[in-house]
Amino acid sequence: MFKDIQFANPDFFWLLLLLPLAALWYFFKRKEQTPSLKISTIKGFSSQGFLPKLKPLLFLLRLLALTAIIVAIARPQTKDVSTRTKTTKGIDIVMAIDVSSSMLARDLKPNRLSALKKVAADFIRKRPNDRIGLVAYAGEGYTKTPITSDKSIVLSALREITYGQLNDGTAIGMGLATSVNRLKESKAISKIIILLTDGVNNSGFIEPQTAADLAIEFDIKTYTIGLGTNGNALSPVSYNADGSFRYGMRQVEIDEELLKDIAKVTGGKYFRATNNEKLEEIYDEINKLEKTEIEEFKYTRYEEKFRPWIFLAGVLLLLEWILRNTLFRSFI
Repeated sequence: MFKDIQFANPDFFWLLLLLPLAALWYFFKRKEQTPSLKISTIKGFSSQGFLPKLKPLLFLLRLLALTAIIVAIARPQTKDVSTRTKTTKGIDIVMAIDVSSSMLARDLKPNRLSALKKVAADFIRKRPNDRIGLVAYAGEGYTKTPITSDKSIVLSALREITYGQLNDGTAIGMGLATSVNRLKESKAISKIIILLTDGVNNSGFIEPQTAADLAIEFDIKTYTIGLGTNGNALSPVSYNADGSFRYGMRQVEIDEELLKDIAKVTGGKYFRATNNEKLEEIYDEINKLEKTEIEEFKYTRYEEKFRPWIFLAGVLLLLEWILRNTLFRSFI
């Protein structure tokens, strides 16, 4: 009966200590209140049966009623706590993903692009309170998904990103500028771009430095990631007759100075991912660096449970009164 029940006024339970004292007083005073008569035999009273022996039941009912009253004034109640959260400092994020042919290199397993999509999907799932958009770029850049809070749309768009949707090349400036364009109208407290590439800027009509200046103007922080092992990597080098790629060992070239400069001037940070594990660590670190502030409201609803105890006490007192004035009337 007391499961999940708490008491608003538990100090009133100290009154229960008075009940044993009342019981002692009753039994000590009982003999004094009962007149005695000495006779030679009690045969004439044998027809009274066992009913007089049950007279203490009246006092017991009164004690139980007092117990119920004490429990009632201790205010038993149940508590229902509900929580509502409110995002007080939201973050808008654009993930700019290089989809040039070099992203099919196999120094990450199964290749750079597939490894990135897996890690990026985990990152998106860990940001339930932020809006996220996707930009894909190679020789040019385009918005795959505008910033949205619907993570299912973002994850679906991420799965659809493949090589061949854009002209080949690495237009870092185009990827960054397109990302800035997605965020410039954002009203979020914090706006960030996560730009990943595995090469050197070699195409596009917007210089990376110009795009970085745009990010500064709109107060957009940029995290840059250079993707690729140190040394040589098994990469696409030419086409086979059937249109598939022919793979060969190629030197990994990443313009780290450019990526470091973009990150520095925009207030971000540069990372280098040389394998799958390092790539996961980088996204985990970015996830920790960019925290969304959540304000939590707790609502507590109390439901009073004293009424059944008052009802029980009333029933016990009524029963005691009825018995006192009927069955036990002759013995009082």
